[in-house]
Amino acid sequence: MVTRSSPQMKLIPSNKMAGLSKAFVAMAALCWGLSGGIGGILMADGWDALVVSFYRGAIGLLFVLLWLAFRPRGSGLANRRLWFWSAIAGLGVAGNFTFYFVSIAEGSVAVAAALMYCAPVFVYLVSFALKLERPTPLKWTAIAMVTLGIVLLTRIYEVGSGGVTPIGVGAGLLSGLSYAVFIFGFKYAAPHGSPQAILVIAFAALVTILIGLADADQTVAVLSTPSWPLFVVLGVLGAGLSFILYIVGLNHTAPAVASVVAMVEPVTASLFGVLVLNESLVGIQILGMGLILVTVTALSVYSSAR
Repeated sequence: MVTRSSPQMKLIPSNKMAGLSKAFVAMAALCWGLSGGIGGILMADGWDALVVSFYRGAIGLLFVLLWLAFRPRGSGLANRRLWFWSAIAGLGVAGNFTFYFVSIAEGSVAVAAALMYCAPVFVYLVSFALKLERPTPLKWTAIAMVTLGIVLLTRIYEVGSGGVTPIGVGAGLLSGLSYAVFIFGFKYAAPHGSPQAILVIAFAALVTILIGLADADQTVAVLSTPSWPLFVVLGVLGAGLSFILYIVGLNHTAPAVASVVAMVEPVTASLFGVLVLNESLVGIQILGMGLILVTVTALSVYSSAR
């Protein structure tokens, strides 16, 4: 991911900036983890996953618009390739938000977060198909380990016992696949413009897509519901503040370190589900989650170290 550091950041000693950047990445992951739990609360109150996703993205759009307004230089907004790849990224983030919340509604926050964390595996599979990456025994072993983790986490071998419906499992995996689409879109858009411009186009695409799919009555009802502060918190933590913190944090954080720090997200989401939403995981599911998190993190560290 290509990012740009500001002149103000260069005034800070590099070792302190590195520590601060890691903190930014950790805070972003924490925000994303909390957003899953907040979305779970809203859907438990009857709000549709598409409506929840729409407001998460719409509030995020306001934040990145302000970011672009404060740092307009090098935006690349006149570049057609920037628009194309940023729109692809927007399609990915729209799917990621929506499928993630559907997975939560059909299962649990912990399971949905772990399934979404499989995104790097999908990146590899797409890269294999497009011949951007060379398959190796190590990579296939990692993919097999993640697959085993998914089986244990969802307990799909015990019909009806895992508390996760087939829709929940499928949506969780699709959320990871959608995030992989976002990664590819952002990667190919990055050489043509600034991160804030890419996010503005991506979130605008998300809003355009979801406004046509979400329930119109519920979408309007959010503006007058007592739950509106929770929607605002979801948007601020889940899209607005978190994406900015993460991209700024990556300026001085090695990708391998960021991959490890990003584990804060599924851990936070799982704890939120257990402590706030009274969700529970049996031992075999915890083992499956551990296999997914450890394998994906190791795979990401290995990839960035090459």
